[in-house]
Amino acid sequence: MKLQLQNINKLYGKQHVLHNISLTMVDGEIVGLLGPNGAGKSTLMKVIVGLAQAQGTVIVPERIGYLPERNPLYDEMFIREYLLFMARIGKVDNPAERVEILIERVGLLPEAHKRIGQLSKGYRQRVGLAQALLNDPDLLVLDEPTTGLDPNQLVEIRTLIRQLGRDRMVILSTHILQEVREMCDRVVILDHGVIKADKPINEIDNLETLFRSTTDGK
Repeated sequence: MKLQLQNINKLYGKQHVLHNISLTMVDGEIVGLLGPNGAGKSTLMKVIVGLAQAQGTVIVPERIGYLPERNPLYDEMFIREYLLFMARIGKVDNPAERVEILIERVGLLPEAHKRIGQLSKGYRQRVGLAQALLNDPDLLVLDEPTTGLDPNQLVEIRTLIRQLGRDRMVILSTHILQEVREMCDRVVILDHGVIKADKPINEIDNLETLFRSTTDGK
């Protein structure tokens, strides 16, 4: 199973947002898409999940899970109610059983009796992750998954993402260097829609220096 992007170009009007992006991922790999705000990270993720059209070739696995930056949830619904609703829309097999498995896996049990509107940012992210995992995706796409979390929530969500990446592909976007160090096997640095670097984490002696030298932060 793999993700393959070849010569992806995306324009919004006359603005060239993505320039000849080529990227390949395989099972069990967590890739961090690192870049400043406006680098094209969210647009690239929308192309991957089919929410934006672009020129080029996109080859993706059949099952994809997606957590957008602005986690769209129904605040008035209870956690189980919402996840069952989404599972049935997605025609997930054995939806009630799948929901219970995911509530436990993403650490929602302590809050499972609550409405989504009562949850902290960290637990809302867990609900979003559970929703993205309902179809047991081969590829999990996470757009800025740790934005706004407190230090304890950061540690917990990072640990969860690392666990999820053991048996599937995970691509996540961030503008924070520490996020890539903590969670990813590989970093792809994106700036103004151009890939400036693509390397395994263990081959980078100084990620901060590389990031600064390949983006406008230099």
